[in-house]
Amino acid sequence: MGEYMMDMRKRVRHIPLMQCGASVIVENEKGEILLQLRTDNRQWAYAGGAVELYERTQDAAVRELFEETGLVAEELELLGVFSGEEMRYTYPNGDQVSNVDVVYICRKYHGDLFCEPDEVEKLGFFPLDRLPHPVFPVNIPALTAFRKLTDETVPIDYLHRS
Repeated sequence: MGEYMMDMRKRVRHIPLMQCGASVIVENEKGEILLQLRTDNRQWAYAGGAVELYERTQDAAVRELFEETGLVAEELELLGVFSGEEMRYTYPNGDQVSNVDVVYICRKYHGDLFCEPDEVEKLGFFPLDRLPHPVFPVNIPALTAFRKLTDETVPIDYLHRS
């Protein structure tokens, strides 16, 4: 959690906060996407995190990708901005957020995969029709949009399976 969000949490404790996130769906040459097993909730998610005050979302996405995975994004393509009720989340510590997530696709990158041990337990590339479970719920809208963009024949309800 960034300095700004930590300061806000000291003031408001666990009540819901609007949180702007920047995230990256990394796609390799086989069409597989990179997911990480989060240490906080033991769910699979793409790389991303909170945007700091006055930080550009693109810069936050590049920063979060590198911090969590060791990969450096060379190019980003905007997938979309995701918000609303389906982006509501309560962290294991009780902090509540209403996420507005700016999600990018990255197909051109370099670096060696590395798990940031405080946040990431495992990293791996997965085909869209064989994603590990459970998937982080607030990632489902963007993963669904990505699936539609890539015209995959993955059943729409696959991501919602528990």
